[in-house]
Amino acid sequence: MKEELLRELLEKYYDGSSSTDEEKLLRDHFCNGDVPEGYEAEKEIFSTWASYPDAEPAEGFELRIMSAIDRVEIVEPRKHAKLRIMAVSSIAAGLLIIFASYFLLKQKAQPADTFTDPRIAYAETMKILNEVSVKLNRGTAQLQTMNVIEKGARSAVTTVGRSTSAMKKSLSPIGMVKMLEKQQEK
Repeated sequence: MKEELLRELLEKYYDGSSSTDEEKLLRDHFCNGDVPEGYEAEKEIFSTWASYPDAEPAEGFELRIMSAIDRVEIVEPRKHAKLRIMAVSSIAAGLLIIFASYFLLKQKAQPADTFTDPRIAYAETMKILNEVSVKLNRGTAQLQTMNVIEKGARSAVTTVGRSTSAMKKSLSPIGMVKMLEKQQEK
């Protein structure tokens, strides 16, 4: 088989537009004929497929497929109805929760523990504020270790700063010598 015809048949085969006869030609060529260079993969594919018998679809195959398609089309409208019912139910449940919470919160809006005597109210307020202060102080106690770490870091930075300034002082005569050399070169 000529390579041009072989290329054309393979292209039709890979596009899915080849006929059964053209596929048989390809199978016969790759199983029996000399295969041109670059078509080794196709030879392996067609020689593997040649070992399998040609299978034809069973009788009534198309009818079974068409009936399955018809069943799917019948089921889909039910599915859409279920989705609509779920959406409406979700919205109704959300609105019910909003209305119920509004009425429950409206009833609890009035404070139950009011004081008629201002001294007792002041004493209760001071007691609550004291409890809040104790809890805040307990929470900030852990920050003391951070202060220690910060002081250590600052002293380390100061030490490094002293070292760099000492290095600058000791290297400044070398810088002067380099400057003089540059001026002499000009």
